[in-house]
Amino acid sequence: MRENPHPPAPADETHTPAPYRALFQRPGTRGFAAAALLARLPMGMFSVSAILMIAGAHGSYALAGAVVATGLAATALVAPWTARLVDRHGQARIAVPATAVALLGALSLIACVHWNAPAWALFASYAATATAPNTGGMSRARWAHLLKDDPAALHTANSFEQAADELCFMIGPVVAAFLCTTLFPEAGTLVGGLLCMAGVLFFAAQRATEPPPTGRTTAQSPLRAPGIPPLLAVFLATGAVFGSLEVVTIAYADARGHASSAGVILGLQAAGSCAAGLAYGALRVTGPAERRFRRCLAAMAVLMALPWLSAAATGSLLFLAPALLLAGMATAPTMVTAMALVQQRTPRGQLNEGMTLAVTGLLGGIAGGSALGGWVVEHAPAAGAGAASDTAGFAVPVAAAALALLIAVIRPNSRAPIDAL
Repeated sequence: MRENPHPPAPADETHTPAPYRALFQRPGTRGFAAAALLARLPMGMFSVSAILMIAGAHGSYALAGAVVATGLAATALVAPWTARLVDRHGQARIAVPATAVALLGALSLIACVHWNAPAWALFASYAATATAPNTGGMSRARWAHLLKDDPAALHTANSFEQAADELCFMIGPVVAAFLCTTLFPEAGTLVGGLLCMAGVLFFAAQRATEPPPTGRTTAQSPLRAPGIPPLLAVFLATGAVFGSLEVVTIAYADARGHASSAGVILGLQAAGSCAAGLAYGALRVTGPAERRFRRCLAAMAVLMALPWLSAAATGSLLFLAPALLLAGMATAPTMVTAMALVQQRTPRGQLNEGMTLAVTGLLGGIAGGSALGGWVVEHAPAAGAGAASDTAGFAVPVAAAALALLIAVIRPNSRAPIDAL
């Protein structure tokens, strides 16, 4: 008998042939994935749109950052309750009315800015958008339901979802900056709200892949599950990385007379993360997820120093752009691994709530990072004559990334053993 010239790949091969093609050959997956992508595109639009719209009308990045921070903090409080309703009553039944209420909040914010309403009205309006459901979490819950017996495919699905998030943050800021600076300041928020509503309606219509509702349960909140509290603390610190980097980059570009370029520059950071996420999803991961998570956080802490060094050394957007691209490459692998840990540690039947708690922790960190980044930009002293004080703001995401790594290494209140980094 002739020897097979193409022997099978060894068991420890790290690459899986065409994992994404196999993923989307499953019935119904393309429909809900496309709908979730459309619904999430405004994720990358809302904050940038609000900052440009409010800062342009009131002349204060501190106010704009504080309004965005308030809205994100409100989301951190409201979203887990929305997710609990989704787990109990089903995605389609809850997501559509919740999105409609959020759209009304966005329209109210537009009206307040357009007619120069008092500052408190801006805070109240943006806080009303907190009812928007976590479409990314609902999409991940569908994958977890469909792939519960296929961990390798679920890793690829989680990587795709993170890449989709990053794609939204890559395209969203560009679209938002273009709309706000080319059409009218309120255009980004208006278009984002309408896209979100359309995407959720399309997503809710994909009933075949929707996980069954669990009904009322006496189970405790996932907050009490072993390992979840320290993981949420890491999400909080990681969110501060994203929130501060966004505000600081916008202010940095505006100070150099290129506010419309801020979306493109932020999009490069998301592009690096998107590419890294897709590549990570094609790998067959091995070893404890906790150890991979800490390694990803360490890489993120190191790479986040690149924008700060670039801004301080050159003061040029041309050099900041590739620094942000490289800085983004540790983001998606970090978030993919973090979401895998959330899925492992969340009790059965509470997956939407568990993942939404993770996202709200992230949003809470974005809120704090946004406010802190705006404050540092406006109040940090310049390094010297002719130096720009906005350069100091890039130290905030570096410090936040280092804090996330520290929390992950210490891991307080976790029952899992601590492995070496």
